[in-house]
Amino acid sequence: MCGFAGFSDRIHALEEKKAILRRMTDRIVHRGPDMDGQYFDEDAALGFRRLSIIDLSDAGGQPMYNEDGSIALVFNGEIYNFQELREQLIARGHCFRSKADSEVLVHGYEEYGTGLLSYLRGMFSFVIRDQKKDLYFGARDIFGIKPHYYTQNADGTFLFGSEIKSFLEHPSFVKAVNRDALRAYLTFQYSCGDDTFFQGVKKLPPAHYYLYQNGALEIHPYWKTVFEAEDLPFETFVDRVDRVVNESVQAHRISDVRVGAFLSGGVDSSYITASMMPNETFSVGFDHGDDKFFDETDYAKELSDILGIQNYKKIITPKECFERFSDIQYHMDEPQSNPSSVPLYFLAELAKKHVTVVLSGEGADEIFAGYDWYNDTKEVRSFKKNIPRCIRRGLASMVKPLPPFRGRSFLLRASGRPEDYFIGEALVFSVKEADEILQPNYKNGKSAEEIVAAVYKEVSGQDELTKKQYLDMHLWLPGDILLKADKMSMAHSLELRVPFLDKEVMEQAEKIPAEYKVNTLDTKYVLRQAANRTLPDAWANRKKAGFPVPIRYWLREEPYYNHVKNYFTAPYAKEFFDTDKINALLDAHYNGKANNGRKIWTIFTFLVWYERFFILENKS
Repeated sequence: MCGFAGFSDRIHALEEKKAILRRMTDRIVHRGPDMDGQYFDEDAALGFRRLSIIDLSDAGGQPMYNEDGSIALVFNGEIYNFQELREQLIARGHCFRSKADSEVLVHGYEEYGTGLLSYLRGMFSFVIRDQKKDLYFGARDIFGIKPHYYTQNADGTFLFGSEIKSFLEHPSFVKAVNRDALRAYLTFQYSCGDDTFFQGVKKLPPAHYYLYQNGALEIHPYWKTVFEAEDLPFETFVDRVDRVVNESVQAHRISDVRVGAFLSGGVDSSYITASMMPNETFSVGFDHGDDKFFDETDYAKELSDILGIQNYKKIITPKECFERFSDIQYHMDEPQSNPSSVPLYFLAELAKKHVTVVLSGEGADEIFAGYDWYNDTKEVRSFKKNIPRCIRRGLASMVKPLPPFRGRSFLLRASGRPEDYFIGEALVFSVKEADEILQPNYKNGKSAEEIVAAVYKEVSGQDELTKKQYLDMHLWLPGDILLKADKMSMAHSLELRVPFLDKEVMEQAEKIPAEYKVNTLDTKYVLRQAANRTLPDAWANRKKAGFPVPIRYWLREEPYYNHVKNYFTAPYAKEFFDTDKINALLDAHYNGKANNGRKIWTIFTFLVWYERFFILENKS
């Protein structure tokens, strides 16, 4: 696990390039404190920071080269089938000088070109510089586990890297807020799609690669999720899932350093832990009186004891959270107001004291359908059964344009068209509510409905569940779940691996019929039954809690109310928001007249991010 930064630049002389690249890689030293490396030619500058995981020798360092030095690679991630690929490439005449997984990318590119991507099983983001062709080949893994940012500047320079903050050190980069990003963020709680909150900076989409040559950038997809259910007995799928998950866990534990596991009280991390049997597990929770909803560490400790594993836990205080929140948003690169980012930051900090790599349960809810929103209530199910679809859809069409009223949500959900009501796991502000608090210059970005419509279009003929899963896999998973997993772990130089998000696991998940995933018994039902072969009933069947954070209670305590109030009344807040309205939201919540916790936290997060990158950065 590492980080990289680089650029195509014919403006600056070599010594200037070296100084610029050094500053860029220093910005991301947390991603790789063990080693660094640089590559230069008349156009390219590639920088690398290494967190040593496999082949701890200098031979495993980067940039990695081919035999004649004409191809250079910077790579962040892990290739889990690299040993198999290595043997195949050796048989084809390629010479390896290390045992590192990164070297299969260099020789794989020599052998297969961009077709290399179809051979890879892993999490990755990389750039290959082909000097003979004057070409840059950049790629990102199929789920978007590892980040990849790029930007083309007005002077013709092309920047790329693992984190946006490295771009701030290049003299051609002009730092500005993307005015079109804030509107959708207020609904989704993260930046959606390819754009970021920095003007001109893009995210390479998951399962895509780019070719940059002679100032021209081409972006291409190389893989797509295809849900095609097979008509097979339920137990067949349980067998398949149990086999492939356990096999994936074993592949993901390959390392030359210590490996542990994140563990909550839920089935996903518990299944990974029981399959892996690490020496250590790590858990965090919040002290909120006797309310165990905010603290699952007892469940984690109990399972660890059953399995004979050492468990380390930390109880987080609100004071710690607010004191470190600016740092959290700095490492996130963009405002991201999912409250679970906070405990994840402290969890990674705890784990790093003991291990260098952890396995975690991200992705199971998206590919096996674990969210409550994926299931119908008993009332909706009955309505669907007794009312013809044409009538249900007609009613939904009538009520969709109307303001919220009792029963409107029910009729939309009963329509059988998630396009009418489902925008993904997060819904903070409605489009109307967001527009009411935004200043005019920030109301021009795409609405949530416009963003999800483009994704739904790709699966227009699929069933309800597939549409919901597809939407979350293409927006929520890379934009929220995986973004915070990468950024919060790498903030502490910790590698986080996600065995559920594996190409072979996904191939099995795509074949499972909808009724085996979600039914009247539970969500992600087939996964729970597979996990139950290893886990006790209580863990296999426990309802999903997520990573609950007591922000709504904190914001009714005077110290934290005042802390947020300082941001809501700051002079720069008026640039983005109607400050009278956002302060009214805050006061109503503080006084117990409304539950505006998530809305307040989403505004607060943006303002903390803005202060860190556009106020404090400018002073340093």
